Amino acid sequence: MSDEIQLTHWREHLEPLVPNQMKWDFVLVCDKLKPDSKKEAKRKKFLEELENKGFIIKKIEDKKLFYGVHAPSEIFQKYQFLLRNPDSGLQNHHTQEDVPITTRIHIVNFILQNTEISCEDPFGGKQEQRRGSNPETLQRLIKAKVFEAAFPLHEQGEPRILLKRNWAQWRKILKEQPIEDIRSYFGEKVALYFVWLGWYTRILFPAAVLGLLVFLYGSFHFDSSQLSKEICEANTTIMCPLCDQNCPFWQLSDTCTYAKVTHLFDNEGTILFAVLMALWATVFLELWKRKRAEVVSNWELYWWDEDEEELALQLINNPEHTLKEYQHSYIRSTILLLLVLLMITVLIGIAHGLVIYRVVATVVFTQSNFEFIRERASTVAVMTGAVLHYITIIIMTKVNRRVALFLCDLETPRTFSERENIFTVKIFTFQFFTYFSSLIYIAFFLGRINGRPGNYVRVAGKWRLEECHPSGCITDLFIQMAIIMTLKQTLSNLVEYLTPWLKLRFLESLANPMNKDKVHTEKGPQDSCKEQWLKNYQLSEVNVFSLFDEFLEMMIQYSFTTIFVAAFPLAPLLAFFNNLFEIRLDAIKMVQLHRRIVPRKAKDIGIWLQVLEAIGILAVIGNGLVIAITSDFIPMQVYKYTYSPCKLQNRTDINCLTGYINNSLSVFRVQDFEWQMKLPEKLPDFMKSEITECRYRDYRNSDDYNYSVQFWHVFAARLAFLILFEHVALCIKLIAAWYVPDIPQSVKNKHLKKKYENLQGELSIMDRSTEV
Repeated sequence: MSDEIQLTHWREHLEPLVPNQMKWDFVLVCDKLKPDSKKEAKRKKFLEELENKGFIIKKIEDKKLFYGVHAPSEIFQKYQFLLRNPDSGLQNHHTQEDVPITTRIHIVNFILQNTEISCEDPFGGKQEQRRGSNPETLQRLIKAKVFEAAFPLHEQGEPRILLKRNWAQWRKILKEQPIEDIRSYFGEKVALYFVWLGWYTRILFPAAVLGLLVFLYGSFHFDSSQLSKEICEANTTIMCPLCDQNCPFWQLSDTCTYAKVTHLFDNEGTILFAVLMALWATVFLELWKRKRAEVVSNWELYWWDEDEEELALQLINNPEHTLKEYQHSYIRSTILLLLVLLMITVLIGIAHGLVIYRVVATVVFTQSNFEFIRERASTVAVMTGAVLHYITIIIMTKVNRRVALFLCDLETPRTFSERENIFTVKIFTFQFFTYFSSLIYIAFFLGRINGRPGNYVRVAGKWRLEECHPSGCITDLFIQMAIIMTLKQTLSNLVEYLTPWLKLRFLESLANPMNKDKVHTEKGPQDSCKEQWLKNYQLSEVNVFSLFDEFLEMMIQYSFTTIFVAAFPLAPLLAFFNNLFEIRLDAIKMVQLHRRIVPRKAKDIGIWLQVLEAIGILAVIGNGLVIAITSDFIPMQVYKYTYSPCKLQNRTDINCLTGYINNSLSVFRVQDFEWQMKLPEKLPDFMKSEITECRYRDYRNSDDYNYSVQFWHVFAARLAFLILFEHVALCIKLIAAWYVPDIPQSVKNKHLKKKYENLQGELSIMDRSTEV
């Protein structure tokens, strides 16, 4: 320890004894406080506690107080001894200790976060003294404004410069990521995130091409679809009004463009695309498991145990640490389950609120003075509803985080990793319902629970629910998904990048004039430290959720890319282009705009793998339901093989879907409208005589309005297809999972040889000792 000078106190007059070349592991920042304040007493007590553990502390004064923290070598020697030097595969030559800089920062952070002080107030009374039984940690001190921030420093040397040059630049968008450099600087957990994100983006490419081909297939048949032709030519088909108050009758041909757009996504290629995407999701996961095994094997972390490391760190921090054993309470679990269900109910209620907005908005837009809005009232309501949905997502994301944290505190997790897993499951569940409740309504309930003319289902007995377009509801689902996904991947990323960038530029503009004035007046060994610490302090704050937020963002995107991809085949293409920018955006944030994230070891992406597997199963169910219920594929097939001219008349000279639109519309007598219906007094321009009948989308008899036999044929076909599709898709997933091994044979053989060599070595040692 000749290169260190142990300070028993961090007072200013001892600071010159600190070696100038010393690297500071962490920096604590706080406001200048009154000497006799409670916060100042707690701050001194915390720093004294660190000194008692052998830490060297250096103080620099500016507008804020900065305390540099340097850990003693004994801590890292204990770490290596307890864990038998698990980092032998990664030697970082930028530090004098035989420990990588990332591991060093992780150890110091753990000790800082778990250093406790009693809450006794030396300036308070007996009541204050009794509160000392509840110790305070650094996190609680930061919440109490005793400290403002605690962060490791970015390196000024070559590692960070290399990352800036080779990775954290927009022009490197198509270049391979320097994963080993990322690992050496940010640790394995961050490196694994970028390995996964790069792999996910690469595997997205074939899915994006496939989705584009499905879209182009629909584009080539834009004008040739039999359904579109019938709708565009149906200028004598009079449709029932879309609202109750003075809404006019309308011609089916008015929605010609809407019908053509629907065929872009609801065509024969959709079925094959949905099956292939279910297979793609499985292959992606299996290939990722292989990739992960190769990566962590090269890092010599394949057998690394997170629980063992956390126990070692607890003992290093406090040799008298009490072991926290596994516990389970059925009462607590029941309460938590009820609270989670209550939160999910609230989120579903918000989705119902969006439904009500769409219902009311449709009525308002239908009565608009603007012809453009009036003629497209339903579409405008869907689009504005999607924007409102995005706003609720932004708001509820913050609420969901607070609720998930509250529930985590109730669950009292044993370790940090256990807490992270519990929080991940809860926040993803809440976010899933926040994003997809409205989409689920549009996909599976819109136009199916609204009743019929003469007996509409109404909200508060006043506003009737929406109806599907005669060509289906899948375009409504497409519009909703396209708007939410586009806004999320553009506005969210812009805010994510511009907020820290503008903040940094603003702080630099304020600091530069001051720095210029001080260049000639400030000299001494503290100058370089002060400048470095101030620059790091000006960067945007990071916390334990920084990397978590990036994973969550990608999981939501993966859900959009797989679950309802049958309605939005361009989703993989949008995700692919977004991820090309997302990789560099995250790199620039971590290297240039944010403070250094605390490195952590990891040998996989944790519980996110289970989340991906759950999404894969939901994708099979979701796409099967979209094709069976939302799409018109099944009704068209039933008509084609049961009710079409080809079947009834044995004709081969016409398209077998001829007459499908007329067959899918039921007849309603205008005289049977409810009392709430107020028809316009003036007839539409296209009618010269009184309207006695109108058409609506359903399979009902024209005399008693009960469901027709064809309705039950279609219903049975939908159910049969759903069961068949999901079983076939799940079988394909299982076969693909079996066919592609999780771990490459090369990795298995590598560890097998290593075990064999170790056993040979042990046996030879034993033989030599026996001979002696």
